[in-house]
Amino acid sequence: MKRKRIKPNTILEYVLLLLLAALFLFPMLWMVVSSMKPEAEVYKNLTGWQAFLPSFNPLNWFKPYQEVLARFSILTYLSNSLFYAGTFAIGSIIINSLAGFAFAKINFSGKKYLFGFLLGLLIIPMETMLIPQFTIINTLGLVNNRLAVIIPGLASIFNIYLFRNFFIAIPEEIIESARMDGASILRIFFRIMLPMSQPAIATVGVLSFISSWNDYIWPLMVLTDSSKFSMQVAITTINTTQPVYINQVMAVLTISTIPLILVYIVAQKYIIQGLGGSGTGIK
Repeated sequence: MKRKRIKPNTILEYVLLLLLAALFLFPMLWMVVSSMKPEAEVYKNLTGWQAFLPSFNPLNWFKPYQEVLARFSILTYLSNSLFYAGTFAIGSIIINSLAGFAFAKINFSGKKYLFGFLLGLLIIPMETMLIPQFTIINTLGLVNNRLAVIIPGLASIFNIYLFRNFFIAIPEEIIESARMDGASILRIFFRIMLPMSQPAIATVGVLSFISSWNDYIWPLMVLTDSSKFSMQVAITTINTTQPVYINQVMAVLTISTIPLILVYIVAQKYIIQGLGGSGTGIK
């Protein structure tokens, strides 16, 4: 049997991919190892490869985590972020899938014009909407309420567009068969359409979770009680509370990164299918 010859283009491609991966991983690697060192060792050998090694004494690896957990209510901030991100992800899936289903399978007057108008709104920077959103939240009396962190961003034009594309790919014959069997529009949606769009659900869920988890400006604007702060807001507080220890800051950043990595690992298969526009669940 002849061995397949590896083409030079393939070798170059892998080399470039490895360099790109290293470019993204180096900051994260330095963050993790810095959280496993005493404060004085973090600043040693910053220009050498030793900067990417943890402390040689294993007893020092978890001390920064113990110290920062003793100084700040990290578990409270972590639970707040999990609540905000999890609720936001579930709400985004429900609301945007319903809207996507309406645009894909329900005929109503002005549907194309309304959908085109929504797509046009994508060019508006979200930062320009912060003040109007805050004014509405303040008028409703939701300032310093957990709902204020979740509700404003639930409807997303991109997520509606993603669900719409998946639902359009599902044949009309399936829906017509369900209608002939007496299924209502909501039953068709929940029993047929959603189960067949798992990649879209996973993609929207994960992207919404990450978006909520990483959000800093909006929770900072609407929350005044520190016990309701998310991790991102709390990190700023920790980074400005004297004395500031860089190894403890890196420990908090490492803790805040772990849930995102776990969520992506669990759902990466469906995310690739969802962003690739394939995988409607039809066999």
